[in-house]
Amino acid sequence: LCALAAALLLPGGVAGAAVPRIGRRAPALIVREFNGRRFDLARERGRVVVVSFGATWCSPCHAEMPVLQTFYRRFQGHGVALIALSIDRAASLTRVRQALRGYTYPAALARRARVDGFGEPLAVPMTYVIDAHGVIRARLLGGLSGTTLRQLDAAVRPLLAAVRRPDDRALPAGLAPRTRY
Repeated sequence: LCALAAALLLPGGVAGAAVPRIGRRAPALIVREFNGRRFDLARERGRVVVVSFGATWCSPCHAEMPVLQTFYRRFQGHGVALIALSIDRAASLTRVRQALRGYTYPAALARRARVDGFGEPLAVPMTYVIDAHGVIRARLLGGLSGTTLRQLDAAVRPLLAAVRRPDDRALPAGLAPRTRY
């Protein structure tokens, strides 16, 4: 439902959207995070980057937020960067900030990006996983319950081999098979 609503409500609709493709270089992205820091995807080369699109009006996006938080806490010191981009309008900034209260991962309004080659996502929640060389390796659609920790782990963990250095801390243990996310 969120995917259809996003496609119908976004400027330009689906027909005008240029979807970043798996196996291709990630487009440019420069945005000011809510904490005031500047996120520049080009400066993240050498790290695996997760770019997650969501919105406050999307219930699967809300379900995905704790998953992003858990993922961020587990992997932030292991060569992984994450940026969550809200596609809400700038007028909804207060609502976006309230929704993000208690979460520590970097986030920004997509509409405030100085450069955004990703454009409007075709659906939300939608997450891109970009390897250490700047190539898109996965696009995860959250469906009715948002992207799961297992999906993120499966997309990111194999890419970390190109990031690992001898002095890195050990990666977090694999996910327990019976744990539900």
